[in-house]
Amino acid sequence: MSSIKIAAIAAAMVVAAGLLTVVRRGHAQTPETMAFEPGNMKEFKKPQTAELKKKLSSEQFAVTQQCGTEPAFHNAYWNNHKPGIYVDVVSGEPLFSSLDKFDSGTGWPSFTRPLQETDIVEKRDSAFGMQRTEVRSKMADSHLGHVFEDGPADKGGMRYCINSAALKFIPVEEMDQAGYGQYLGPFVKAGLVKAPVHETAILAGGCFWGMEEIIRKIPGVTRTTVGYSGGTTADPTYEDVCTGATGHAEAIQVEFDSSRLTYEKLLDYFFRMHDPTTLNRQHNDVGTQYRSAIFYTTEAQKETAQRVKEQWAKSGKFSRPITTEITAAGKFYPAEEYHQKYLVKHPGGYTCHVLRD
Repeated sequence: MSSIKIAAIAAAMVVAAGLLTVVRRGHAQTPETMAFEPGNMKEFKKPQTAELKKKLSSEQFAVTQQCGTEPAFHNAYWNNHKPGIYVDVVSGEPLFSSLDKFDSGTGWPSFTRPLQETDIVEKRDSAFGMQRTEVRSKMADSHLGHVFEDGPADKGGMRYCINSAALKFIPVEEMDQAGYGQYLGPFVKAGLVKAPVHETAILAGGCFWGMEEIIRKIPGVTRTTVGYSGGTTADPTYEDVCTGATGHAEAIQVEFDSSRLTYEKLLDYFFRMHDPTTLNRQHNDVGTQYRSAIFYTTEAQKETAQRVKEQWAKSGKFSRPITTEITAAGKFYPAEEYHQKYLVKHPGGYTCHVLRD
């Protein structure tokens, strides 16, 4: 383990203890909990006012935190006709679907209902001498807009009149990768997108921080988890793996939609993001835990891996033989939470991976 990485880990542990605010280019970074992930929404905690002012635009803050109203016909989504879902700009909580959106003529995004399984909070609003029903998000308590009983009669008669500034739009083609795959069913049924075909790959190529930061952004990748694989020690810790005695490599478990990203294409990215010719080493990181390896989960993956490795060996891109091992996947052990999406939590942190042309 390199001294650079040791220092980075020490800093991460200080951050995890709440003793340090990570700053880059003069702006405090948004905590990872502010990014939507199905598994951690129950643990979402609304950020403090000062932090929200840094995260949100002045209009977003005024609308969501001060019950403001944006101008009609001069906002992001009133005339948006693309398929997808709308989520809370603060928490990422899914709120509305384009399938329930209609043109109300008011100049604000209007919906006949919230997304199924979404709890919208309704409150009586007597401001400005009117009796209205305010709607707010449940997780972040964001002011969204108001609901009226003058919507399309054939769809329940309700009109949820929502401020664009309270929303973030997730296009249907990005929903699975962004963590909203569970809401794709109606879009598939409507013929707007193909049903995803999920497959799992396990790859190792040096420090898993840098690998994950590249892999998670590849179109078609739906989820990444960093961890340990390829060894014999059960339930290893990071400290165990760093000794080199466990046989495990720092690895990435990649869930991907094979209808959008083939396993072969994923492996092409893999060979582009690390040096597969340095045995048990990636740049400053030395040890068997930093070896290059493809852990196949099916015979089809094994055949593809062998073919892709041979293609890269003959490509002329490397001056030395490729040392990447291709072996059957054993049990994958997720790493400690502070390692997950490390470079999202700590932009500018240690990495030795670059995606080459």
